[in-house]
Amino acid sequence: MIINISDISNTMFNPLKSWAEQSQGNWNILIVSGFVLLFVAGILSYVLQKKMGKADERTDQIKLKSALLILCVIVLCDVIFPKEYMWQIFFLYKYSFAFLASAIYLAVRYKKDFF
Repeated sequence: MIINISDISNTMFNPLKSWAEQSQGNWNILIVSGFVLLFVAGILSYVLQKKMGKADERTDQIKLKSALLILCVIVLCDVIFPKEYMWQIFFLYKYSFAFLASAIYLAVRYKKDFF
């Protein structure tokens, strides 16, 4: 028996699809929460990168690792999220999670280096 990744993702996200399609309010909750998450994570990433200071060897490495983390999360989300339905919302959440992961990494590095 061969397990397909798309079957696993469809099984995981089918309840979310059913919930979102029940009413327009559920669909709007999903979209607004994605935009809020993207907005907060993007601003938090930007602020933490600016708090690191001027570009030098140390901060360049931190920023490059942050960008690598963003890339890894985007690729991972591309593998996990289904592509047949609700792809616009999953596209929004993919970048939200990527920026959130970057912000968490930058916050941990900032706390470790400056406190």
